[in-house]
Amino acid sequence: MSDLDRQIEQLKNCEPLKESEVKALCLKAMEILVEESNVQRVDAPVTICGDIHGQFYDMKELFKVGGDCPKTNYLFLGDFVDRGFYSVETFLLLLALKVRYPDRITLIRGNHESRQITQVYGFYDECLRKYGSVNVWRYCTDIFDYLSLSALIENKIFSVHGGLSPAITTLDQIRTIDRKQEVPHDGAMCDLLWSDPEDIVDGWGLSPRGAGFLFGGSVVTSFNHTNNIDYICRAHQLVMEGYKWMFNNQIVTVWSAPNYCYRCGNVAAILQLDENLNKQFCVFDAAPQESRGNPAKKPAPDYFL
Repeated sequence: MSDLDRQIEQLKNCEPLKESEVKALCLKAMEILVEESNVQRVDAPVTICGDIHGQFYDMKELFKVGGDCPKTNYLFLGDFVDRGFYSVETFLLLLALKVRYPDRITLIRGNHESRQITQVYGFYDECLRKYGSVNVWRYCTDIFDYLSLSALIENKIFSVHGGLSPAITTLDQIRTIDRKQEVPHDGAMCDLLWSDPEDIVDGWGLSPRGAGFLFGGSVVTSFNHTNNIDYICRAHQLVMEGYKWMFNNQIVTVWSAPNYCYRCGNVAAILQLDENLNKQFCVFDAAPQESRGNPAKKPAPDYFL
């Protein structure tokens, strides 16, 4: 068994790696991620997953219903860390799978894959608590800068963490962004990670999140038409039913953290696409209490549950 396979098994048991192993893993991941496009090509069949937020035992449920990687191909839409008790183990397991099976799993960046946000919502404190220094947090946040900003499945389904941007009309414009940086406070890269679709907005509106925009159905129709895509798949917003279509099935939100923050009572979903892009949503509940470890502390503060 290789070192990497052993590390994957260890992480699957929710046991963190040594600091030196994290450093080496992140260096390997960087070599793979640096080659990926801002609009990373993904082939079907693939299973699309929304926010995880450090809910490690619920991610194990996700793999139970969706199948293990590499038997199942996965696309994760960001927000791997913060809020939950196990951001370290969650992110490192996904990263180790990426290094082990680079063509079987795609990880794109969410708004929580950011130095600034993780210092407020839990990941920074968790790294400090588990390792006694901020080195692991540094290695991981450096990797965040290399994560792709979006994915395109079979040239037909555009996948992104948050949504659209008034600065972007074509996928080629996304391809030209310099993504290797901390998430900016405004501009195209920020919008892709922070924006939300909104029924009562026509065109563009101010976002209550303080970053990104709200965008209406006409914006989505025009973007999909211009780029010849069938629909947009995104995450970023808690949906009580696990997934939600908007604007006549032109955009779908997928949410994969059940009982979010261990108290929201929502179910979670993943979107399974077969080789012909036929859709099946698989809805699942939080992992039963007895299958969870004992977390060391309460989750981080709320914002926009």
